Amino acid sequence: MYEVIIIGAGSVGTPTAMSLASKGIRTLVIDSGSSAGQGNNKCAIGGIRATHSDPAKVALSLYSLKTFSTWQEVHGEDIGWFMGGYTFVAYTEEIALALQNMIPAQQDAGLNISWCDPHRIMKLVPGINPTGLLGGTFSPEDGSASPMESCYAFQRQAMRQGAEFRFGETVSTIRKKGSFIVTTNKGEYSAEKVINCAGSYGREVGAMVGVDLPVYPDMHEAGITEPVQRFFNPMVVDISRIAGSANYYFYQYSTGQIVFCITPDPPVLGTGTEETSTFLPQVSRRMVKLYPRLGNIKVRRTWKGCYPQTPDGTPVLGQVGPRGYFAAVGMCGQGFMLGPGAGEVMARLVTDQSTDEDRMVLHAMRLDRKFTGTEALK
Repeated sequence: MYEVIIIGAGSVGTPTAMSLASKGIRTLVIDSGSSAGQGNNKCAIGGIRATHSDPAKVALSLYSLKTFSTWQEVHGEDIGWFMGGYTFVAYTEEIALALQNMIPAQQDAGLNISWCDPHRIMKLVPGINPTGLLGGTFSPEDGSASPMESCYAFQRQAMRQGAEFRFGETVSTIRKKGSFIVTTNKGEYSAEKVINCAGSYGREVGAMVGVDLPVYPDMHEAGITEPVQRFFNPMVVDISRIAGSANYYFYQYSTGQIVFCITPDPPVLGTGTEETSTFLPQVSRRMVKLYPRLGNIKVRRTWKGCYPQTPDGTPVLGQVGPRGYFAAVGMCGQGFMLGPGAGEVMARLVTDQSTDEDRMVLHAMRLDRKFTGTEALK
């Protein structure tokens, strides 16, 4: 019998297992894939930011940034970490004012962020289109890493500390008879507690214990270019809305490729992973207009990945349903950047070691909230 069973070995499940195992908790992770990170983690573009409008998300991401930024120093493994920062640029008065108004609360939450005038943005992103540029925010301690290298590194560390993983097993039922009985296509396992980290399938796994988790997957497309010599550092985010897209973002990976993604508007609901013929022309026009230097770089490939959304753009974390059942779901495409922080908070929660900051995060991300509004920088 295990103390905790985690369902899902992706961006959230693997760091949660690592955090639990570090506390000596007998942990089992079950995943239907052939190895860790074969779901949404495999589609993530690798950005890691604490630049959110929600203090709870800032807190989770600051935990995560500490994990990513110190991983090589602490564990001796290269996970592709690069501290290039994030810049949200503004070309309209409305966006400039919205970004500026967020800064005091972001700083109060512990984020290192400031407003930059156009000249500073042009130094951060040399060659950016200066026409109409009003400035932007810059968070220098944000960065990027390899989602797959990180997921595997978290799994290895969890296993070193005693966690077990079962791959190729699909959970069919979860019953509670004193302890929880988790049945898969290959066996049956029992544990005192269960954590739902099932990503796009979080709602289905919640339904197995009678819990309705408001997780609605939608699909986003991304792409990557050939590698070129580094010519800018930060992730560049443009949140202006035009027909067909709400925002887009891109950065230069540690090995030179430009990685980019767009948020479709209206959302593309479901879990279909086939790429479209509209994505590349659409995102290319926006990127090259903003940053003309990108115009001569060749795109290597594109792909589509799933964003498990909630109605307000904020995850669900905490105890839900029957006693001993927990959820860490609805990451809204930010599971990679929120995962290590969520893992720490969940590990402390299930071992009754929550801090005051944990309780603030868990209150903001509780299931019984109203789900009104939308997190501005989701």
